[in-house]
Amino acid sequence: MKNTMRSIELPEALCQRVEQLYGQHFPDIEKCLYFVLEQLASDQSTLLDLAEERVVKQRLRDLGYV
Repeated sequence: MKNTMRSIELPEALCQRVEQLYGQHFPDIEKCLYFVLEQLASDQSTLLDLAEERVVKQRLRDLGYV
């Protein structure tokens, strides 16, 4: 499988908030999002309890992604 890149669009306000909250831990928002998506896609994602999963899904729904 070829390792190609995709571009996505996110609201500026969301990007700024993520940068404010996590900028000290990641050099840029792309690295932060990569980390989050990798965690969600890995087997470790099963470690999320149901309450956390519901919160994430509701936030995605509120943003119009689900």
